[in-house]
Amino acid sequence: MHIHYISEQNSILNHFLTQLRDIHIQKDSMRFRKNIERIGEIMAYELSKTLDYKNIDVQTPLGIKHTTTIAEPVVLCSILRAGLALHQGFMNFFDDAENGFVSAYRHHYNNDDAFDILVEYQAAPSFEDKNLILIDPMLATGQSIVAVLQKLHLEQKPKEIHIAVVIAAPEGVAYLQENLPENCHLWVAALDEKLNEKNYIVPGLGDAGDLAYGSKL
Repeated sequence: MHIHYISEQNSILNHFLTQLRDIHIQKDSMRFRKNIERIGEIMAYELSKTLDYKNIDVQTPLGIKHTTTIAEPVVLCSILRAGLALHQGFMNFFDDAENGFVSAYRHHYNNDDAFDILVEYQAAPSFEDKNLILIDPMLATGQSIVAVLQKLHLEQKPKEIHIAVVIAAPEGVAYLQENLPENCHLWVAALDEKLNEKNYIVPGLGDAGDLAYGSKL
């Protein structure tokens, strides 16, 4: 798996990441969603540099321009519900992409810290020979992403798989490296220190879904 850490150099990305983490600023859910969306746009731009392009001719009002365009179609697929704001950022740049959505959540079957990942709802187009971009803001244990890809990837073979996350824990990165094929790319805006005893990212930012869309039962 190829890993891309895109906050290693200072840029406006780090400014948006700082606001996401700030306990005072993140209370504004509209601003939180917008910052996630902006990060998605930055990640989409950086990811776009690694795609394959083909030569085309474009007719302008004054002549023909020789230029390039993305060679294979792009499919954006986000994990509900936390991935929606990040998905919007990618969709702003890949505006002609197809879109898919899938649900995944931690099921604490004994009401303790142990959990299984349940993947239930799924609505997605074909990924065959396309660039699949799987979107989820938080990479904690990595189990949700692996479970989702196993469900989506049973028969269809994307050309490449790109996984886009805002904040990752080292444990989650290692889990993906062990369980995903070599043609995967992992895009990480920020790598944090660790997981705590409840498998939450530290220092992290809290529950991205709740901060973006309100607390759940």
